[in-house]
Amino acid sequence: MKNFIFDVDGTLLDTEAMYMKALDKVLRQHQISHPYSELAQTFGITSLDALKRLKVPTDMLQPILNEWAQAIPEFQPLTHVYDGIETMLKQLSEQPGTQLAIMTSKQKYEFKRDVTPLGLDQYFSEFVFFEDAKRGKPAPDPILVAMDRLQADPAETVYIGDTQYDLQAAHAAGVKFGLVVWGKRTPAGVEDADYRLAAPQEMLTLVG
Repeated sequence: MKNFIFDVDGTLLDTEAMYMKALDKVLRQHQISHPYSELAQTFGITSLDALKRLKVPTDMLQPILNEWAQAIPEFQPLTHVYDGIETMLKQLSEQPGTQLAIMTSKQKYEFKRDVTPLGLDQYFSEFVFFEDAKRGKPAPDPILVAMDRLQADPAETVYIGDTQYDLQAAHAAGVKFGLVVWGKRTPAGVEDADYRLAAPQEMLTLVG
């Protein structure tokens, strides 16, 4: 593989608690209650799609989206870069012929808020945000945008993520999928992953 496209949340950063605890707080303020496990099943898709899956009434979608975004900074201290990520990114970016890109359901402002201060941007040549594609994961659109920008051959491209939505998007785009299993949980629906990566350093075994 020469082209490595990375998800962010749950792949490079442990952000699940930040997003889900903020969402839980906001929903409870509107007398909407879901078990944490149910909220966590929406992790990895766009915020709007998450609320729809949780059956939030249509007239409440935009207000709750706004309140969710406002609640996130309170829980931001719960976020951290997974151990070994920066070392892996540095080594991977130094391999001859490799290209690294970000493809995330985050909006650009969220990325600048959550990721840029951590110093990881320097390892990537392209960034695809929520705004850059008509449809988000599990549709292939954002991966196809990233591949177009990289001028990447699908046969030499892998998308790295942590959810079934990532897997579905990768395979719909015609590229391999690398499932990271260094997070807190193993998601359902990922049996068809092409690679299972137990530690960031294993990413280097895919180069070639």
